[in-house]
Amino acid sequence: MKNKLLPVLALLTSLLCSCIPSDPDTPTPQGAKRYIHEQMQWYYYWFEEVPASANYKSGISVEIFFNGLLSATDRWSWMETGEEYAAEEQGTVYGSYGATLSQPLKYYNDYDVKVRYVIPGSPFDKAGVTRGWTIEYINGKSKDELVNSGKFEETFFRPPTSAPQTFIFRDLNGKAREMQITAATMVNMRPGLITRVFDSEDWPGLTEKVGYFHYLGFQSGRDANGKPMMDDIKESMQVFRSAGVKKLILDLRYNGGGDSRASDTLINYLAPASAMGKVFSSRVHNSNLAKYNNKYEISRIKDKSGNILSLDLDRLYIITGHGTASASEMLINGLKPLMNVEHVGDTTYGKPNGMYVLYYPDDDRYQDQYGKGDYSSLEYAFLPICFYNLNGSGQAIPDDGLKPVAGLRPDDLYHDFGPEEDNIAACLYHIVNGSYPPLPPRSKAVQTSVKSTVDKRNAGLEEEVRARNYGIFKEFLDN
Repeated sequence: MKNKLLPVLALLTSLLCSCIPSDPDTPTPQGAKRYIHEQMQWYYYWFEEVPASANYKSGISVEIFFNGLLSATDRWSWMETGEEYAAEEQGTVYGSYGATLSQPLKYYNDYDVKVRYVIPGSPFDKAGVTRGWTIEYINGKSKDELVNSGKFEETFFRPPTSAPQTFIFRDLNGKAREMQITAATMVNMRPGLITRVFDSEDWPGLTEKVGYFHYLGFQSGRDANGKPMMDDIKESMQVFRSAGVKKLILDLRYNGGGDSRASDTLINYLAPASAMGKVFSSRVHNSNLAKYNNKYEISRIKDKSGNILSLDLDRLYIITGHGTASASEMLINGLKPLMNVEHVGDTTYGKPNGMYVLYYPDDDRYQDQYGKGDYSSLEYAFLPICFYNLNGSGQAIPDDGLKPVAGLRPDDLYHDFGPEEDNIAACLYHIVNGSYPPLPPRSKAVQTSVKSTVDKRNAGLEEEVRARNYGIFKEFLDN
């Protein structure tokens, strides 16, 4: 998820902006404003809408300055500090219980706060908390009280790491569980959440082994321990190939995208031999970068001895949700014309484009550091939209997302990941029966006859996918 821009393009940029003073040696907010203003006039997809001049000495923050350069069309570009970028690259979360949360509102009209998934090795994982557990109380205060008062986010997502907090959960069987859990100072997470092979013991009627891969994000850097993130893809695909898997369930419902090197690698593992040499994606840039409008073709993954490692799937099931964005949508859009893809779950986020990562400071003293995954000198990372994605048939990702047709289903937050979970069960059912089962009943929500209590219970959390910096597809320019 890092990008060293081509020297030739850097030269063109400097020639284009030769009338603007170069950055000072010492990185400053003023220098960052000058830098991103210059770069946006060259790389930004809507570069013609970038103001010709700007006040670098103004007292506004770098983020406000950057946002002021964006086109009204653009709802996707964003930036972050060097610390934030480094943490994302390494999969590091600071001050965390190691879980994400959600509410089954859209289909079930249920305002309960449910655990969406748990990071392996995190405090929640060590305490035995799983997906589907409901948070009832934190330190004696009910979920509804915390959400209605605007204190839930601070209580859960910015907890103290020096002392345990008291949680009361309702587990998957409806049993109350009181636990003392201390948030970790740092939680390391990897993109591969679950790798599993289902057989007839897991689902009656299965006559073959079916793979399940829950993948949280396309990452190609190294984690805090130095292990390559893409090992998760390689190791999981090896499990499936060794098991003789011909049908795979790829769970991308919480995958907001990421690095093109990881997404391209996964695509080449999944695409069948019949797709060899066919285009799965093309990038369309602005007129400045038109010669970099490349097409990307399917190639087979091989080991050092030339042995084929790609899976020879005859069917791919992809589970999505509103959190499925950018690189994940590109994968779906790119593979659909090339193989038998069954789309299950909810409509995706809708991010049809991608960005280059522009580092500040960016001169040669720092580029070697960034290339080695050392972001200690990075002040800001800017991620402006620089190109649009099309598949081999020339189809773009709709702005309102990719919608399953026959496989349209809500996210099932009432079960842990496995054959009992509705979306996974629907895929297994389809493999056996050739059709999808009826939708689950909507009667999961807690019911009450007291209106005042209902009003207090109707406490909705802010959705993660409403954040401005949601959805990533980071591409790279090649010589």
